[in-house]
Amino acid sequence: MSAFVFNIAKGRVAELARLTGANDAFIAVLLRTGCEAEATLQDYDSLSALLAGAGNVEASFTGYSRKTLAGVGATVDDSGNRVDVDATDPDWNPTSSQALAKILICYDADTTSGTDADIVPLVGDDFVVTTPDTGLLSYQIASGGFYRAS
Repeated sequence: MSAFVFNIAKGRVAELARLTGANDAFIAVLLRTGCEAEATLQDYDSLSALLAGAGNVEASFTGYSRKTLAGVGATVDDSGNRVDVDATDPDWNPTSSQALAKILICYDADTTSGTDADIVPLVGDDFVVTTPDTGLLSYQIASGGFYRAS
C-alpha cells in the first residue's frame, strides 16, 4: 500500500482506475532526495505545483522517464468491504546513479496533449535508493495494490 494519499485524490483513485479513456493513464514519477515531507507533499493538487515546491526535483538519471503503469485495475472485495487498486510493477534501466526518495503514482487524463498542470498526484510512497546501479531498478507494488478504499 502507498504511504500516503494526496488530499485531492482521496476517494477518487478507484474511480479513476475504472476509466478507460483512449488517452488517459496512471504514471509513475520518481523524486530525488531532498523533497518535502509527506505532510506537505499531500497538499499539492497538480504535478506542476508539486515540482515547483522547495526541493521537489524529479529524477533525471540516464535511463529515466516517467512510466505509464500497465495492468491498472480496481478489485471490489465484498468480504473485506473494500476496493483495492493495483498495477504491474514499474521498472527502469539506469545507466547512471542518482539518489531517490519517493515514487508518485499520478493520473494523466490526456497523455497526448496534457501538461504537468493537468496531471493529478494520487499516491506517494518511500522509494529510497541511495545509489542505483546500472541494470534493472524496480518498484514493487504491494501485494494488495497501491491504493485501498475501505
